[in-house]
Amino acid sequence: MAQEQKKSDNAHTMRTHSATRSADSCGLLIRVILPLVVVLLSNIGCQRALFPSDKPRTQFQTYDRLRQNDAPLEENDVFGRPQPALRARLTPSSS
Repeated sequence: MAQEQKKSDNAHTMRTHSATRSADSCGLLIRVILPLVVVLLSNIGCQRALFPSDKPRTQFQTYDRLRQNDAPLEENDVFGRPQPALRARLTPSSS
């Protein structure tokens, strides 16, 4: 009887040790690996610009650039700060 009790205690101890080992590995996953993955994935987007400033965004910009009819992208306001040149870009061309 005492031997059976000892076996059941050993089995219970083994189950609790394996449960704590899996909980420890889960804690390691949450504390170390998950933040590392988040940092690595967030830095992937910082490689290069999606639209480089020296490349045309549309075929219309290419057409205008070839015919020296470019509308400026920015113009300075009265205080010298660059602002988008919406008026120059949205007015119809005189051709």
